[in-house]
Amino acid sequence: MAARSTLADVRNIGIMAHIDAGKTTTTERILYYTGRSYKIGEVHDGAAVMDWMEQEQERGITITSAATTCFWNDKKINIIDTPGHVDFTVEVERCLRVLDGAVAVFDAVAGVEPQSETVWHQANKYHIPRICFVNKMDRVGADYARCISMMEKRLGANPLPVQIPAGREADFAGVIDLIEQKLVLFSEENLGQDVVKTDIPAEYLDTFTAARMNLLEKLADFDEEIMEKYLNDIEISSKEIHRAIRTATLKLELVPVFCGSAFKNKGVQPLLDGVVAYLPSPLEAGIVKGLGADGEEIVRKPDAREPFSGLVFKLMFDPFVENLAFLRVYSGKVSIGDKVYNPVKRKQEKISKIMRLHANKREEVSEVEAGDIVALVGLKFTTTGDTLCGKGDNIVLESMDFPEPVIGVAIEPSSKAEEKNLEDALSKIALEDPSFTVATDGDTGQTIIRGMGELHLDIIVDRLIHEFKVAARVGTPQVAYKETVSILSRAEGRFEQPAGGRNQYGHVVLELEPLERDKGIEFVNKVSEDTIPSAYLNAIKKGIIDTLDSGPLVGYPLTDIRVQLVGGSYHEEDSTEMAFGVAAAVAVRKGAAEAQPVLLEPVMSLEVTTPEDYVGDVIADVNMKRGKVVGVDSLGVVQVVRAEAPLSELFGYSTSLRSRTQGRANFSMQFKHYDVVPAQKAEKIIKKIRGI
Repeated sequence: MAARSTLADVRNIGIMAHIDAGKTTTTERILYYTGRSYKIGEVHDGAAVMDWMEQEQERGITITSAATTCFWNDKKINIIDTPGHVDFTVEVERCLRVLDGAVAVFDAVAGVEPQSETVWHQANKYHIPRICFVNKMDRVGADYARCISMMEKRLGANPLPVQIPAGREADFAGVIDLIEQKLVLFSEENLGQDVVKTDIPAEYLDTFTAARMNLLEKLADFDEEIMEKYLNDIEISSKEIHRAIRTATLKLELVPVFCGSAFKNKGVQPLLDGVVAYLPSPLEAGIVKGLGADGEEIVRKPDAREPFSGLVFKLMFDPFVENLAFLRVYSGKVSIGDKVYNPVKRKQEKISKIMRLHANKREEVSEVEAGDIVALVGLKFTTTGDTLCGKGDNIVLESMDFPEPVIGVAIEPSSKAEEKNLEDALSKIALEDPSFTVATDGDTGQTIIRGMGELHLDIIVDRLIHEFKVAARVGTPQVAYKETVSILSRAEGRFEQPAGGRNQYGHVVLELEPLERDKGIEFVNKVSEDTIPSAYLNAIKKGIIDTLDSGPLVGYPLTDIRVQLVGGSYHEEDSTEMAFGVAAAVAVRKGAAEAQPVLLEPVMSLEVTTPEDYVGDVIADVNMKRGKVVGVDSLGVVQVVRAEAPLSELFGYSTSLRSRTQGRANFSMQFKHYDVVPAQKAEKIIKKIRGI
């Protein structure tokens, strides 16, 4: 074990990409070359260290983000390997929230894929500096230049290639370093562990010269010293180039691009050099801001001498120690036995164990400080997104927003004896995963579990059976519909009756009107203090929000509505908060029913990659599913059909796509927005739900 690193020598990074771009394979190589693993685990063999869950090994994909620590050139690198499948976007979101830098991995054949875009925009949201690794350069159809062009067009990025490939497809031999001006080769004998740097062969000189000129020209736009030397034809040293790239990367002005083939053990060590050279330490990631008890802004520096503060970004059920809470320490330090405060839950917690993680293996430590990412054992009240701080302190760090689930299934225990086990297991999974919810259907009494997609729910059911040993029966998938209003309506609600030994009086007049899609619920007060005192406004608002949970059509939540309080009256002695809450609920129910309510359904963004011969079949199939094609892009030998279609039409889409394209096409989809269900279709759905 290396000695404790100073903060300047720490890198907290995530590896992110679309499914199958090679994130986990790249991470496995990193662990091998840094000495963290003694052999290379392969995803396709189900032996990858970072894919330790049974469900991950079966499917060859990453589901839960795994954390590990390794060392390279005396720098400590905390790595989180995030999932690439769109159903697990929330896993990526919460990891990016606590990371300082990221490596974006792209497939050299497919280029920028839909989930690559999603995670890229998530990283933009948290202002995370990135470097890119164009993987699979040895595959047929690999095209480095096209991949870089797609980064510019699809991501709005400013990529800066610091390497170019030596050879392509099956002839890919190594990389040419544009800064050190060397050809870098990787030994075949010992899994690429020996790196050999030689002079650039004559056949690559023209390509190298053009690429280096491009690198210097681009850098000159962001660095005055480089510009001056470049314009005056003065030699620019490697050290100066590295410094300029680092500065521009940390400012999010440029994204250095590396290339290689992780599976063939080529290009990973220079990528590690890039992580150390260009991505920020916790010191450079800077101060963290939070809110104090009175809403004032509090600043914490990444320093062990500052008061302790950290963010719990993930909870994980563990059969041996119950819950593990993943913590990013932003300031100060914390030791075993310390009592810390959770200002969100207003509870004190005791730290009973601190663990450094290596996927599902762990190592106990007695103390951690600013910049560390660890797991805590023994927290009783803390959940994902909560802040922990020193006892007697009060700072709440910015939390995370989680998307609402769009798909649900009914689940029930296979026997009465299993009921309690199922309930316990579901509550543990819901605690771990904020994008998964459990609810009871008010009409049928069924337990409904909801998630981000079919695979998400499939994995959860799988975990119930294998990990939690609960036998359960699952229904067919159900779409998470919503309701809204389509015209302006005005309604009055009055509550006037004796209750609890005294008279109760509340009277409101509300106007309901539709808002644009995805605007949620808006409450506007338009009455004076003389009409209804402000003391009753919270009760009115609560009555409105609670009632909007169930719409007039079939009881789905109402959304995209503005509710305005435009009139009413009160009684000096008889008016109560309860009476106004009931009056508001009566008015909302009446107003929503009269405002021509409509059904909303989740619409998915769909991207199908298919050989040219099947483009017509794919488009025809999309049209049959009430979808609309947004565009068709050519990607070398294949075509990419981009479309939008309702989720309700896409259940079992993989089977239908396989049969139409002889199994040669693949697709990815993610939630786009809610939209109105056509009247005829809505009528059928409503009748079916009502059992008519």
